[in-house]
Amino acid sequence: MSNDEIFAAAYREHYWAVSRYVARRLDGRMSEVEEVVAEVFTVAWRRRDDLPASPLPWLYGVARNCLANAVRGYGRRRRLVDRLGNDDAAHGRHIEAGPDAESPGGWVHEALARLSPADQEVLRLTAWEELAVEEVAVALGCGRRAAAMRLHRARRRLRAEIDRMSPATAPKERNHG
Repeated sequence: MSNDEIFAAAYREHYWAVSRYVARRLDGRMSEVEEVVAEVFTVAWRRRDDLPASPLPWLYGVARNCLANAVRGYGRRRRLVDRLGNDDAAHGRHIEAGPDAESPGGWVHEALARLSPADQEVLRLTAWEELAVEEVAVALGCGRRAAAMRLHRARRRLRAEIDRMSPATAPKERNHG
């Protein structure tokens, strides 16, 4: 099979998994999701000679880098809009969520958001993307032992954040086992 055919097979097999990976990290901003996914597969096309036999973790690693670039660009655009005074807050349009707006499991997302981006990413790779530690290592560009340690520490910090949350937001009964 040629490198072009290997790339085409990886694209067909993993396009939607990469799209979901990116969408979850961009909170569903679809125009940006499409741009980042296109960039991921552009990089993969350019580096099709380097595609591993199991390309998904490698594609997640590429997506992670593309996301970092996109987030930096988004931040620059946001700061520009703020300087120009065209943001909603400048025009008195602040929308407050209603009391029924909390989504099920929102407390988990709140606890996760309190963690560092690196901790969030390792937890998301295992929970959302369902990667094994070996695959997480590929996606993060580190060794298996380093990935396992990062995951262990991130889980410990997440548990600590959940335990710190007020009883009103955390569930009444938790299994600490």
